Amino acid sequence: MKTTELFGSMVFDENTMRQRLPKETFRQLQRTMKNGRSLDINIATVVANAMKDWAVEKGATHYTHWFQPMTGITAEKHDSFITPTSDGRVIMEFSGKELVQGEPDASSFPSGGLRATFEARGYTAWDPTSYAFIKNGILCIPTAFCSYGGHALDKKTPLLRSMEAINRQAMRVLKLFGNQDVTSVKTTVGPEQEYFLVDKKYYEQRKDLLYTGRTLFGAKTPKGQEMEDHYFGTIKSRVQAYMKELNEELWKLGILAKTEHNEVAPAQHELAPIFSTTNIATDHNQLTMELMQRIAKKHDLVCLLHEKPFAGVNGSGKHNNWSISTNTGVNLLEPGETPYENAQFLLFLCAVIKAVDEYQDMLRLSAASAGNDHRLGANEAPPAIVSMFLGSELTEILEAIEQDTSYDAKEKELMRVGVHVLPKFQKDTTDRNRTSPFAFTGNKFEFRMLGSSASIAGPNMVLNTAVAEELRQFADQLEGSADFANDLHRLIQRVIKEHKRIIFNDNGYDEAWVAEAERRGLLNLKTTPDALPYFVHKKNIQLFTTHKVFSEDEMHARYEIMMENYTKTLNIEALTMVDMVRKDILPAVSKYAQQLADTALAKKSLSPDIDSTYETQSVKIISQLSASVFQNMETLEDDLVKAKDIADFEQAAFYYKDVIFSDMTALRAVTDELESITSSQVWPYPSYGKLLFGIL
Repeated sequence: MKTTELFGSMVFDENTMRQRLPKETFRQLQRTMKNGRSLDINIATVVANAMKDWAVEKGATHYTHWFQPMTGITAEKHDSFITPTSDGRVIMEFSGKELVQGEPDASSFPSGGLRATFEARGYTAWDPTSYAFIKNGILCIPTAFCSYGGHALDKKTPLLRSMEAINRQAMRVLKLFGNQDVTSVKTTVGPEQEYFLVDKKYYEQRKDLLYTGRTLFGAKTPKGQEMEDHYFGTIKSRVQAYMKELNEELWKLGILAKTEHNEVAPAQHELAPIFSTTNIATDHNQLTMELMQRIAKKHDLVCLLHEKPFAGVNGSGKHNNWSISTNTGVNLLEPGETPYENAQFLLFLCAVIKAVDEYQDMLRLSAASAGNDHRLGANEAPPAIVSMFLGSELTEILEAIEQDTSYDAKEKELMRVGVHVLPKFQKDTTDRNRTSPFAFTGNKFEFRMLGSSASIAGPNMVLNTAVAEELRQFADQLEGSADFANDLHRLIQRVIKEHKRIIFNDNGYDEAWVAEAERRGLLNLKTTPDALPYFVHKKNIQLFTTHKVFSEDEMHARYEIMMENYTKTLNIEALTMVDMVRKDILPAVSKYAQQLADTALAKKSLSPDIDSTYETQSVKIISQLSASVFQNMETLEDDLVKAKDIADFEQAAFYYKDVIFSDMTALRAVTDELESITSSQVWPYPSYGKLLFGIL
């Protein structure tokens, strides 16, 4: 099948709906999808029947409401289309009610106390703005997920709410500029996805990879990424075959997989899509991660999506390319070529600048996780300090506007918003700083703090809501203005002056930046427990409740869920380390020491003149290191026992950060040193060399 025919073949997309739905039904559904209008149940019934017929023709026998609970992955419960008839046979049916709403059991999903034990039922509601699709022979209907009491229990619902919020406020601002043709505004995202591939046979021999997704032990290899020969290098045939099948499966689902290449670290790769509307991009990224892992196994590979699966080499992130567009196809972050476009662009740019400055805590915590703590600031990712990179030209333009001065020798008059054409600048001058967490890249912003395994729903929900708030304030100030051009100019000047501290165009890894950021009053939230408490600060609760993205109860629930997830992650990792050391590493090393000792004794018994320095010294060093490993393991075990007595989830998270993680670091350091002097023939786990370079 040709790629053009393959693309979207498993999606109930616009073309399919146009062919299969009555014209009026199709028009009403399109209005719902494009303008967010509610859908009549009678229309839903027609859509459901057409969707079922299409799915059955494609071989589907079941459907599911596909949703995104607070576990970070997707969930699904399959129901068949079959309905019994009076003659003992069955027919295939699918009603409008079944399409619009489902009732999965919510008892075992994280809720943060939002539901009582007896309120186990949850509800899924169809998201008609995201196309249904067929995966593994199942018709998947993208949905939102809420509790019996109506609280959001998923990541999709607040994202959709935030999209409504920014649409409302952006429309108010656009009307000030006379945009009468615009009926809706949506944010768009293109998330670049980094990942590792390792040989399945080595993966299955590593308890740490099986249980935690990352290596908890591993001595450095003689060669890592220092030669920089893997980045954009020739893709190995086995990996290319995997990428080919992955692309085909993604294209079937209408996912715009565009770019693939080797990343910096050995065995590391990247896949980048073309941008989509944010909620669809979120669905597609969840599907991409799922397919990456499933298809890898068909090639006897395993796809690792952990942010830091290997110490000493680059971790994996997810660059979130975010922009704002109208239904007329205008990118509101495109600088434009006329004074009218310039003024509109500058106001939206200032909304983003102000949002990133005022809600830097929320942006930081939106990318916070136990896995990402290993990555941020580790020479392949932005630091934990949120800042914004605009590039020298755009920064100078803003400075000229702020100070009412000329921009350069070509511009002899004062820079006035809406009067002069913005000097044209090249896109490639706006972003050459890979240390920036939030960079302007010509007509979009690239949020680089996200971890590779994370859902993009949270960060984009924060971005949408924060920018919506700034646009709301701008609209409140400018609506009814007697002198719009002058008031607009003064507003932009004030925003630049008050929030320019967030703009930083230099090296984010420089130690001087830490001190400079502190002087500017910027936050440096190094770990997840440091960042997450800001979620329930008064200003942030006010932000999300004002725009009806979250209720206060929903925010406190999410705070509890995220803190507990951090604690559970470290607890599993710590228990895995103890298990590996006690059951595998120490027994193997002890046996190896005995072999060396036996060899030394055999040499001496054969002849006192035979040198046994290697065996004797090795036994001595191994014994010392083994004792240290054992002591560190016991310390970790003892502290894990103490952790059980901590009932408060906040105290538990900080205890794991300060005590358990420190114990784990100490245990790893001495165990890795022990591996470096132990024969690879007796070490119980495949080495970093095999994992990173084992794909032939």
